[in-house]
Amino acid sequence: MRSFLADTLALLVFFTSTGVLNERFVAGMDWDEVARSRGIGAALMVLTARPYGLWRGWVLGRFAGEGRRSQLVWDTIALVSFQVPIYAAILVAGGAEGAEVVQGCLGVTVIMLVSGRPYGLWLDWVRSCFGLPPGGERPMSLQS
Repeated sequence: MRSFLADTLALLVFFTSTGVLNERFVAGMDWDEVARSRGIGAALMVLTARPYGLWRGWVLGRFAGEGRRSQLVWDTIALVSFQVPIYAAILVAGGAEGAEVVQGCLGVTVIMLVSGRPYGLWLDWVRSCFGLPPGGERPMSLQS
């Protein structure tokens, strides 16, 4: 339960703020569309935060080396590969169409390429506040 709470809190805080900025100022969505997307996004984040934490832990544990460059690359790959498809669905459900979806996905991909490692560090910090180990240090487990 602590892992679920930590992973969910980290994802909600980090990506609600970046999502609002991307949807409004990059994708050009209206504020009502942003509000709907963030509401849908929050619900989906609650459902996907822990699976993402497990995915990230597996990716880092399986592929990432000890070096900073390796951590950066694999944190970024984990984030982009898991979150961009979900984000596209959020935009569509929020009312975005055609070019808005494409621009939003391109914008969020850039954001995730830049924020992959910062989010990974944020997630590890939030997990430490809950007394949990960082991702990628032990095999994936549903028990944690």
